[in-house]
Amino acid sequence: MSSLNDLLEPGMLVRHPMKPDWGVGQVQSNIAGRITVNFPDEGKVVIDGSRIDLIPVFD
Repeated sequence: MSSLNDLLEPGMLVRHPMKPDWGVGQVQSNIAGRITVNFPDEGKVVIDGSRIDLIPVFD
Protein backbone atom coordinates (compact mmCIF):
# COMPACT_ATOMS: atom_id res chain seq x y z
CA MET A 1 0.00 0.00 0.00
CA SER A 2 1.52 3.30 -1.03
CA SER A 3 0.94 6.63 0.66
CA LEU A 4 1.70 10.28 0.08
CA ASN A 5 4.88 9.72 2.12
CA ASP A 6 6.29 7.74 -0.83
CA LEU A 7 6.39 10.98 -2.83
CA LEU A 8 8.37 12.98 -0.25
CA GLU A 9 11.83 14.00 -1.43
CA PRO A 10 14.72 15.88 0.20
CA GLY A 11 14.01 19.59 0.38
CA MET A 12 10.24 19.25 0.61
CA LEU A 13 8.47 20.90 3.55
CA VAL A 14 6.16 18.93 5.85
CA ARG A 15 4.24 19.09 9.12
CA HIS A 16 3.85 16.28 11.65
CA PRO A 17 0.09 15.66 12.14
CA MET A 18 0.40 15.02 15.90
CA LYS A 19 3.16 17.54 16.69
CA PRO A 20 2.03 20.92 15.29
CA ASP A 21 4.32 22.70 17.76
CA TRP A 22 7.34 21.32 15.90
CA GLY A 23 6.56 23.70 13.03
CA VAL A 24 7.35 23.12 9.37
CA GLY A 25 10.19 20.68 8.80
CA GLN A 26 12.37 19.98 5.79
CA VAL A 27 12.73 16.42 4.51
CA GLN A 28 16.38 15.32 4.62
CA SER A 29 15.92 11.78 3.26
CA ASN A 30 13.28 9.15 2.52
CA ILE A 31 14.77 5.65 2.48
CA ALA A 32 12.56 2.55 2.60
CA GLY A 33 9.78 4.42 4.39
CA ARG A 34 12.07 5.94 7.03
CA ILE A 35 11.79 9.69 6.60
CA THR A 36 14.32 12.00 8.23
CA VAL A 37 12.94 15.49 8.78
CA ASN A 38 14.71 18.52 10.26
CA PHE A 39 12.21 20.50 12.36
CA PRO A 40 13.17 24.02 13.51
CA ASP A 41 12.08 23.47 17.13
CA GLU A 42 12.76 19.73 17.46
CA GLY A 43 15.83 19.04 15.33
CA LYS A 44 16.29 15.95 13.18
CA VAL A 45 13.61 13.29 13.64
CA VAL A 46 13.37 9.91 11.89
CA ILE A 47 9.74 9.06 11.17
CA ASP A 48 8.30 5.65 10.33
CA GLY A 49 6.34 6.47 7.19
CA SER A 50 4.23 3.32 7.52
CA ARG A 51 2.79 4.61 10.81
CA ILE A 52 2.63 8.39 10.39
CA ASP A 53 1.43 10.31 7.32
CA LEU A 54 3.28 13.58 7.15
CA ILE A 55 1.43 16.61 5.77
CA PRO A 56 3.14 18.30 2.80
CA VAL A 57 3.38 22.10 2.98
CA PHE A 58 3.22 24.09 -0.25
CA ASP A 59 4.05 27.77 0.07
